[in-house]
Amino acid sequence: MRPSLLLATWGGMGRSPVAPGTVGTLGAVPLWFLLHPLPLWSYLAATILLLLAGGIAASKAEEALGSRDHPAIVVDEVVGFLVTMAAVDPSPWAVLLGFALFRSMDILKPPPIRWLERRLRGGAGVMADDVLAGLYARALLGLLGLC
Repeated sequence: MRPSLLLATWGGMGRSPVAPGTVGTLGAVPLWFLLHPLPLWSYLAATILLLLAGGIAASKAEEALGSRDHPAIVVDEVVGFLVTMAAVDPSPWAVLLGFALFRSMDILKPPPIRWLERRLRGGAGVMADDVLAGLYARALLGLLGLC
């Protein structure tokens, strides 16, 4: 498998026949457990690097898979979950709630998420809506006092 497809599908997790976005988000949880002990600036730097690399990989994967924002591309879910969980307490409750809130925002796409998804093309479009869904979910976690 090409490196861009490997990253875009998060090691093939996006090829799940059932709920690839949810499976991809599950694949982000171990990465979050590795990154959350880092200082916040390191955590954010790693998230931004994955965002940039994921955007490039998503663009190449769209070409290879012949489809705009193909369901197998789940690196955006990984980045969105990392955005959701930035500086969140590492309790099982916070992880479960963060996961559920991110998936809810990613599925429901409250404004302007759907607008971004429709307007932006390539890797930027693939990544942007999930980053915004992650920011919404992160704000909700903050309102609930889990950060």
